Amino acid sequence: MGEHARTSSRWTAIPFHALIAVLTLAAVYGSRPRTQVAKPIVIPAPLPAKAAVKLWLSTADRRLRLAPQPDVEIGASAGAPADAVIDIDIHRTYQSIVGFGAALTDSSAWLLQNRMDGPQRHALLQELFGPPPNLGLTMTRLTIGASDFSLKQYTLDDLPRGGVDPSLQYFNVASSLRDVIPTVREVMAIDPQLRIIASPWSAPAWMKTSTNLIGGALLEQYESTYADYLVKYVDTYRGYGIPIFALTLQNEPGFIPMTYPGMDLPASMQARIIAQYLGPALASRKAKTRILAWDHNWDEREQPLSLLADPDAARYIDGIAWHCYRGDPDAQSLVHRAFPGKDTYITECSGGDWASSRHGELLWFARDLLLAGLRNWARGVVYWNLALDEHYGPHFGGCGSCKGLVVIDSRTGEVSRNDEYYAFAHFSRFVLPGAVRVRSSAAEKDIAIADVAFRNAHDGTVVLVLVNSDTDARSVFVRQGETRFRYTMPPQSVATFVWNPAQLPGSWATRVRRWSKRHTLRLP
Repeated sequence: MGEHARTSSRWTAIPFHALIAVLTLAAVYGSRPRTQVAKPIVIPAPLPAKAAVKLWLSTADRRLRLAPQPDVEIGASAGAPADAVIDIDIHRTYQSIVGFGAALTDSSAWLLQNRMDGPQRHALLQELFGPPPNLGLTMTRLTIGASDFSLKQYTLDDLPRGGVDPSLQYFNVASSLRDVIPTVREVMAIDPQLRIIASPWSAPAWMKTSTNLIGGALLEQYESTYADYLVKYVDTYRGYGIPIFALTLQNEPGFIPMTYPGMDLPASMQARIIAQYLGPALASRKAKTRILAWDHNWDEREQPLSLLADPDAARYIDGIAWHCYRGDPDAQSLVHRAFPGKDTYITECSGGDWASSRHGELLWFARDLLLAGLRNWARGVVYWNLALDEHYGPHFGGCGSCKGLVVIDSRTGEVSRNDEYYAFAHFSRFVLPGAVRVRSSAAEKDIAIADVAFRNAHDGTVVLVLVNSDTDARSVFVRQGETRFRYTMPPQSVATFVWNPAQLPGSWATRVRRWSKRHTLRLP
């Protein structure tokens, strides 16, 4: 019977959860003649799961970048006062999370296809879009036609000056066949559930008052044609095996750039196009593509509010898309309170080589974009360029110093990672699709500690992200149910804590394990 059979003939303690196995063995031995003495069997209890709070840490001085730290001790009492007390209630929930990502602009796709070899590209895409411990990005954004991060100006239905094409017979995606479409397909081979948001920077020139991709507004006579143009994009990409999760009607509709494609599209025209043309056309399809309105900055709230106040348009609008360049994310909550049934997404934000970023952007992106955006109802956060080269390009006009999440060396294909990469990693590696934000006490305005918490749907783990903006270390005391722990945040740092309440002291599952150890059955 093996080594466990070589024991004394004393009674043996059997854990409660092993009852069935013991009764079976007892029945077998009990059926033998009385002269044959059964040797008792000892079945060892399974080891309990290890209770721990895992921790990853980054510091603004780049000394630590998403570095795993020793487990945080559980069971600390209140003791001495802490700089911040974080109370977490996992039973009070808010929005569910779709994910995090960055835009596969023409520039990013071109670099991936033309400045990296196949193994380099596969390794980077796996690192970015592969599941944890990779970065775990699950979203991206595509441009419908050119943006400032393209190598040339174009739309998907360009004609010689003076030509028009109301039937869209010249519509084509030839400009995307070499770089964008192959790259998206490679990403989808890694993550088949990739969520794609697509946005146009301009309608074709022949639809516009300026007859040019730069400047101008959409002509009213082409409102239905423009809707058809967007629907044709969705259908064409689906034909390449690329489903579009959501569309926006126009990137930054209130901004008219002078050096790259753009277009004025007032809220009244957006509402009309959605209500009369785009909304009904998308609603008639079995495969759902969502409509996200606005797609511009936090500082203007009237336009998204007016779009959602229009009942004919609002019935087709799934949510509001926001950018980070002006205003603050409180605007998201203001619109959410007015229309709580509509989703919130951040679809663009870029870091760059400008004065405010000379000492790094880890804290701003972790605290002001991701943490604050999520506390203000964002279901997803998408950075601007996924990858740019060492010269912040290639690009056509527009921002000359915007950064990608990563830098691809245009000579060697080697990759370096910017601060924004690590800010996103503190969320995307741990807060998985389907997670829900849970209540966590917001720190006072004069306290440097900011917090947000989630519970993952797949395994029940709790994720807490803290940011210490102060130049001094700050102590925090965390309470979640019966779980308590203390930690001192280093100066100017970002920390992600992960634990499973079912495995920690005081949890229901732990109490059951302890009960089963105390209540044993004794069989001969």
